[in-house]
Amino acid sequence: MSAVARPVIAIVGRPNVGKSTLFNRLVGRRHSLVNDAPGVTRDRLYGQCVFERWRATVVDTGGFDPSQVSDLTEAVARQVMTAVDEADLIFFVIDARAGVTPLEWELARILRKSQKPVFLVANKVDSPKQVEQLSDCYELGIGEVFPISAEHGRGVDALLEAARAKLPTVEQTKPVSPAIAISLIGRPNVGKSSLANAILGSDRLLVHPQPGTTRDAVDTPFRYRERQYLLIDTAGIRRKGKVAHVLEKLSVVMALKSLERCHVALIVLDATEGIAAQDAHIAGYAEDAGRALIFVVNKWDLIQAQANQAVAMTRVIRERMPFLDYAPIVFTSAVTRDGLNQLFDQIDRVGAIALRRLPQAEVAPILKRALQRRPASLAGVPLTLSGAAQIGTLPATIVVRVNQPAGIHFSYKRYLINTLREAVDFTGTPIRLVFKRGPGRKARRPR
Repeated sequence: MSAVARPVIAIVGRPNVGKSTLFNRLVGRRHSLVNDAPGVTRDRLYGQCVFERWRATVVDTGGFDPSQVSDLTEAVARQVMTAVDEADLIFFVIDARAGVTPLEWELARILRKSQKPVFLVANKVDSPKQVEQLSDCYELGIGEVFPISAEHGRGVDALLEAARAKLPTVEQTKPVSPAIAISLIGRPNVGKSSLANAILGSDRLLVHPQPGTTRDAVDTPFRYRERQYLLIDTAGIRRKGKVAHVLEKLSVVMALKSLERCHVALIVLDATEGIAAQDAHIAGYAEDAGRALIFVVNKWDLIQAQANQAVAMTRVIRERMPFLDYAPIVFTSAVTRDGLNQLFDQIDRVGAIALRRLPQAEVAPILKRALQRRPASLAGVPLTLSGAAQIGTLPATIVVRVNQPAGIHFSYKRYLINTLREAVDFTGTPIRLVFKRGPGRKARRPR
């Protein structure tokens, strides 16, 4: 299968001009957080824009304000400039209602230095009368001005038509393997973004000691060991009682939604802090979502290199989270990049298992033998199995046909699941058994 080299469009501008609203409009779904507070977007967010048969990668960036001096705003500025360097075309977004500000003059100067093609996008233009008031935009010396309303979609098609004419797609003949989507989840400040940057080999994601630096679920396609992946970095998930700010609540919701889009969830733990109750809650979210799971014990370089440390940490994880005893454990360091090869060995392994569908002829005999070893009955009627088949993945979902599906105790379900795990490699993958009625004698209702 041939692939397409998609052009890259970076959306830049000062804070709160509607960059994320435009990003969401181009991507076609609520991917980036939108709020009236400036500075909501801090990382670079990647999404796919489809316009008729033309496709492009769109990058949303944080609000760029060189007049603000702090280490966090400097880090945001570096993210913006990296996006500009990567881009084939830049959408320079301004707020048409506010007019051109001194900051936009400075941004225009910086963008001209980049030698990249730039479209000046005048956002929040809701009526033809406003278009007549855009004459000062041309003074920036950027070129053609595109009046749009990202919120209502006005003028966006014309903007994309011009972008398509500027950036035609190019066919590639090299086959592309399907990407495994990986979601990084965990408590705030356990090193998720640092680990993501170590995986990506560059500072793609903003890292800062201030908890809550990552707010969006950041999608980043990448290659590792000649295989394609999609990395979804998420906001740290705090306990409900600790989540007060509306933006943080939205971030947690998007972090949980990222689980629905991934194949493999990496539950990142902080080796220096041990296992907290919130780690178990987060692991429970991932298990409920039915994703393949791997525990990643990060910051392992800060733990003294004693032979029994890994054994002790493994024992604590198993004791605190026995419901995920099937999830492998990997020890990593984002600083030294130790453990990354082992991590990707496990990602490839559990990813393949999670997407595998067992043949019907393999599932039913395993469960029938389980019933023979440990018979069960309800109201004196033996439980009988007439068939079983896997009907879904993520999680592995198996329909089991029995004569009395409503009377099976949860402990017996757990026994059947454990039997499946002993017979077939389900490492990292949750299993769901769905019992449905099949032929056979039913139990009598008690009078």
